[in-house]
Amino acid sequence: MQIKNEAMLITYADSLGRNLQELNEILDKHLKGVVGGVHLLPFYPSSGDRGFAPMDYTQVDESFGSWSEVEEMSRKFYMMYDFMINHISRQSPYFRDFLDKKEDSEYADLFIRYKDFWPGGEPTDADVDLIYKRKPRAPYVEVTFKDGTTEKVWCTFDEQQIDLDVTTETTKKFVRDNLTFLAGKGASIIRLDAFAYANKKLGTNCFFVEPEIWEMLKYSEDIVNPTGITVLPEIHEHYSIQLKIAEQGYYVYDFALPMLVLHALFSGKAHRLAHWLQICPRKQFTTLDTHDGIGVVDVKDLLSDEEAEMTREHLYSQGANVKKIYSTEAYNNLDIYQINCTYYSALGNDDQAYLLARALQCFAPGIPQIYYVGLLAGENDIELLESTKEGRNINRHYYTKEEIEVETKRPVVQKLFQLLKFRNSCPAFSGDITIQEKSSHELEITWKHQASEAKLAANLLTKQFTILAREQAGEWTEVFG
Repeated sequence: MQIKNEAMLITYADSLGRNLQELNEILDKHLKGVVGGVHLLPFYPSSGDRGFAPMDYTQVDESFGSWSEVEEMSRKFYMMYDFMINHISRQSPYFRDFLDKKEDSEYADLFIRYKDFWPGGEPTDADVDLIYKRKPRAPYVEVTFKDGTTEKVWCTFDEQQIDLDVTTETTKKFVRDNLTFLAGKGASIIRLDAFAYANKKLGTNCFFVEPEIWEMLKYSEDIVNPTGITVLPEIHEHYSIQLKIAEQGYYVYDFALPMLVLHALFSGKAHRLAHWLQICPRKQFTTLDTHDGIGVVDVKDLLSDEEAEMTREHLYSQGANVKKIYSTEAYNNLDIYQINCTYYSALGNDDQAYLLARALQCFAPGIPQIYYVGLLAGENDIELLESTKEGRNINRHYYTKEEIEVETKRPVVQKLFQLLKFRNSCPAFSGDITIQEKSSHELEITWKHQASEAKLAANLLTKQFTILAREQAGEWTEVFG
């Protein structure tokens, strides 16, 4: 199915109901017209990181269901699947074969061995300092082979996620085979997870290494393009990287929007958000919340350091049940540049502020993605957080079918569904956008396509807003407010 200009749900296979069968039932019963697409977070057998340490892309984790349920979903919604282009599971048959056979393994070239990568087998202190890394030391794990020898292999993230060497023919075949398989299983978009980390090169920071990273992106795109499928590189970093990728005609993520909307609602000031809406890519997916935290690094230079700090501090002081410690090592947080919190709780569980945030997202350039917890205006799950000591679980509640029956009846959720149905069905959002700052705290966003127009008029101080629509330059009709 082709990508539609309709909101996309982000969910795990076992978070809206216990499995894929129940998720399909919930989509049919509650979410028709509310979302047109589904980003089904990694549903493959995995050894860690909630699916992001995949063992085999050709299989569906049997606890979730089977490909038949995934493909059933793909007949009703345009679908996004994940491909972890940077790494594979330590428990995968590929890495286990490598540990068993070492040089004789047909998969030996899939992995980056320190002895081969670094002159002398080890990085210098200067090399380590240069690497854009997620750990306070060189990115590796030490592994033991069947013959008793040990080696360091590149590992950027969790020890279950072993990095791939994307420069070898063995890995290129692995990428081609798996992208081709997923393209034939109902995908509309394949998200290239941790994309900027994929290329490593001596003398660089091993993050978004040019020109090699462009070659990798083109290689991936060329594999799936003949089937009408697109790739989406996932990168959390300075917004200028998204602009560069967008200039080449690719879809990108708007990861800057979450903090900019929070800043606008916390400060009551429109100028920073309005500026970004003027210059941001048009061919993009927008987010306020994802399965990870609220990104901070993405707004560097879109907010001043003082404004970003004010936004963080306001979130911690005014948000509901959120503490700084939830985003630290004490709760296994990998990324100091993200805040662990649901978006609803970030806004103090305030229905009006939350609906305005979603209205701003719906009127921003791009296709809105809405995380399943956000779709149900979910509060921070402190019980799950404390039971697992995993910071990101604050925003990963498991909803039963019975809970969903209750949550979907809440007025804030009913209004959000109404908003998303309007966004999905109004032709104006396929046209051109006009952004006006009516005052320092008032923002007006208008979309126009042929005879159809839609307008959001928002007061960021009072959080009051109205949405108007009209056809054929007739009278404006209030559709939301």
